[in-house]
Amino acid sequence: MTFPTWVLAGFWGLVSGSALLLGAALGYFARVPQRLIAAIMAFGSGVLISTLSLELMEEAYQKGGFNSTAMGFVGGAAVYTLANWLLARYGAKHRKRSSDLQKQERASVKQAKGNDEADNGMALAIGALLDGIPESIVIGLSMLAGGGVSMVAVVAIFLSNLPEGLSSAAGMKKSGRSASYVLLLWAGIAVISGVASLLGYTLFSGFSNEVVAGTMAVSAGAVLAMIADTMIPEAFEEAHNFTGLITVLGFLVSFFLSKMD
Repeated sequence: MTFPTWVLAGFWGLVSGSALLLGAALGYFARVPQRLIAAIMAFGSGVLISTLSLELMEEAYQKGGFNSTAMGFVGGAAVYTLANWLLARYGAKHRKRSSDLQKQERASVKQAKGNDEADNGMALAIGALLDGIPESIVIGLSMLAGGGVSMVAVVAIFLSNLPEGLSSAAGMKKSGRSASYVLLLWAGIAVISGVASLLGYTLFSGFSNEVVAGTMAVSAGAVLAMIADTMIPEAFEEAHNFTGLITVLGFLVSFFLSKMD
């Protein structure tokens, strides 16, 4: 049975996004040591850096040349940084942290508003969405050329999503979030990841190579900014001097997968 390409795009986006829910369940219900969480986060960072370097930026450059790729790359990073800065003001700065920082941030929001009922739950949800959407769109965009999905991109995003959900859920638990809140949040992000991948394919299928290249570069820039702002700090918090080595190993795994594709 042959499925339409747009259905496959949504399916693979959902598969990669499901790692967020799996990681969240592990982070909330399993006793994962802080140092192991940090190591997994560093590994996921390396995987993503390799993917955006070898897959996204190279593909964008081949499709649209340097100008559209460079503008998209810097633009994506700038938009993500601005959105991340705004979310930090509403209590979502430490949304990827597995330590007590999320707990402290939640308490600060209540204190600032002078209301025990005040919360940063919406900011956390929007932040999780902000982190996940660029990666998912890439999967749909990767299918525009020949209709086949880039398994390297799917596997790499899956491997990077796992520690994101794991670390964030561990921190959410320490801040007093309920299991239903955490699991429903990440389940919703997983579903939206599938929709984002579907839209990445359907919306851009009629656009020029320059537009597609620019969009891929925007996603790459946003992902790299996300790694630097949220993933690497969490990894270094516990892994310290081993962060670089573990990140390199993650990069190498993704590089190997790209050569096997």
